[in-house]
Amino acid sequence: MPMFESVLVANRGEIAVRVIRTLKRLGVRSVAVHSAADAAAPHVRAADTAVLIDSYLDGAELVAAARRAGAQAVHPGYGFLAENTGFARACAEAGLVFIGPPAGAIELMGDKINAKEAVKAAGVPVVPGSSGDDLDDAALIAAAAEIGFPVLLKPSAGGGGKGMRLVREADRLPEEIAAARREARTSFGDDTLLLERWIDRPRHIEIQILADAHGNVVHLGERECSLQRRHQKLIEEAPSVLLDEATRAEMGAAAVRAAKSCGYTGAGTVEFIVPGADPSSHFFMEMNTRLQVEHPVTELVTGLDLVEWQLRVAAGEVLPFAQADVTLTGHAVEARICAEDPSRGFLPSGGQVLLLQEPDGEGIRVDSGLAPGLVVGSTYDPMVSKVIAYGPDRDTALRRLRAALAQTVVLGVVTNAGYLRRLISHPDVVAGRLDTGLVERHPELTLVPTGDIGQAGTAQPVDNFPLLAAALLRQLALAPTTAADGAGWTDPFARPTGWRIGGTPAWAGHHLRLPGADPVLVRVRPVRGAEGAYEVRIGDSEILRAEARAETAPGGAGRLAVTVDGVTHAFACGVDGAAHGDGTVWLSRDGDSWACHAHDPLAELALGGAGAQGGTLTAPMPGTVTLVKASVGDPVKRGQAVLVLEAMKMEHVITAPHDGTVAQLKVVPGVTVAMDDLLAVIAPASTDETSES
Repeated sequence: MPMFESVLVANRGEIAVRVIRTLKRLGVRSVAVHSAADAAAPHVRAADTAVLIDSYLDGAELVAAARRAGAQAVHPGYGFLAENTGFARACAEAGLVFIGPPAGAIELMGDKINAKEAVKAAGVPVVPGSSGDDLDDAALIAAAAEIGFPVLLKPSAGGGGKGMRLVREADRLPEEIAAARREARTSFGDDTLLLERWIDRPRHIEIQILADAHGNVVHLGERECSLQRRHQKLIEEAPSVLLDEATRAEMGAAAVRAAKSCGYTGAGTVEFIVPGADPSSHFFMEMNTRLQVEHPVTELVTGLDLVEWQLRVAAGEVLPFAQADVTLTGHAVEARICAEDPSRGFLPSGGQVLLLQEPDGEGIRVDSGLAPGLVVGSTYDPMVSKVIAYGPDRDTALRRLRAALAQTVVLGVVTNAGYLRRLISHPDVVAGRLDTGLVERHPELTLVPTGDIGQAGTAQPVDNFPLLAAALLRQLALAPTTAADGAGWTDPFARPTGWRIGGTPAWAGHHLRLPGADPVLVRVRPVRGAEGAYEVRIGDSEILRAEARAETAPGGAGRLAVTVDGVTHAFACGVDGAAHGDGTVWLSRDGDSWACHAHDPLAELALGGAGAQGGTLTAPMPGTVTLVKASVGDPVKRGQAVLVLEAMKMEHVITAPHDGTVAQLKVVPGVTVAMDDLLAVIAPASTDETSES
């Protein structure tokens, strides 16, 4: 069968862009699908044809779009319907080639209980645990007693770590089973659970396989995916420093047997849980019947384009290489860039991309769904791009990735790039001492540095450098304008430079607030006779001297250089007046970003002074208000739920910060809000009311 003439990509974001890139290289016409919100998204602009749809999860609509556009095949990417048996069958029934495994393989491997039994019969080692499907609570409790604690509860359906619960004590098992069933039912429509022995400090290692329709199956080595947060992968690399050649060959052979046990074709991944102290005791965990997010690291060390081979296999081609022909060269590491704020508990973030700078250079690859002006919302998965680094060895790859993450700038949207840079700089990560609990053991890595950024030993450490930089940028934004008359005279009172009669410049006050922090007054005044030099006082701190230079367009984005004690710190910067109408200053350095909001004390007074006592409730993430539990005038107690905000299928309860009364309510159920939008105001209870209570 010849290569396809036209392929519909049933996905969005960075994976759709990445698939389209290979389609273009092969000369295949690409068809994108998009929701109304994604009409200007990068994957739409990259495709040859685009079809408007209502939902990426509506299989019938996607099949209809493919037929309307004249596509011969459908590439599902990952997520959405990539592992949906019904969608694979619907494509086949419509005469479309589903670029993935047969529906039967998806169905078998999508059921963790049946998958475990199938690979066990094929001689693949499995984690000791429950056997049989549709076990009731009593059977799960009995299985736990047999294999011993701790145990891991897992939904039989679904993936992505949802519904998984680690249980260390027998008396907690009944309530954890109930909670796991609720979450599985909500996430997957199926509350069937299985139970496995928990392996302390495990490593998560997966094997990439590739199979054609003629019985040939090879593995392409392993990927180390142990750096995870709540079962969600953050950093992946190939190969793993844990495995020697013998163990690699043994695990690869087990993965090939697993693929053959279900009649697999195409690209797939067999995931193993591996005791760090004994990698030879690896156990099958599950099989992902699709392309993986982390596939680029395998591509870089093997030199193979996995999307290309998905297409060739789906078109009926025979794999032209055998296992002995597959070699791994060098090392590759991938970081997942997500729209989330590590400093605020990894809450989803969002907004409009004001400035985008993605890294490049030797050994650097970026798979991205971002573009300047793009609005990142809360409807879809928070992953927006991936930064991948390749080198001849692991140290080089890690060093290049650290540098690439430092170069990553996404102004207008908070991302985890700086956090990931700190994570891969941790001594245990550098040394290869990895396990799936490492991230949770080091919460200090989520703290965004705000002090003397990137330098040590300077004479004047700055307590809060982002506020200093934001105030200076706002000061520079008041750049003198030469409003000269016919005689060439400039009115000094028309220039916001701090000039006053007597020659001593006056202080300009900038009330600024970082998310989650109290507002701070930053005073700035020019140093007389020194162009670009200022005296700055942050709150009640000592006065320090700083120089500032900005290369920005009015209201635009660019670069800000701040010099303190002869050390210059460079920031990417921008001013967003659209999101909040307050001239929010965005700053980025070393992958971290800060949104410095202007704070209006007069507006606070208009709210009855509630803001000064923490009474303004703002959105901690972009999302949709699903429930309002109070009305204006209602008395509330500290910690009482006022409303519920949902983003990316996660609920966040907004509570009263103190006893008081609901003075203002700015939202209703169903309304969409941006991060830091005002939701409600809680006027504090009077002293008399407090004493009476």
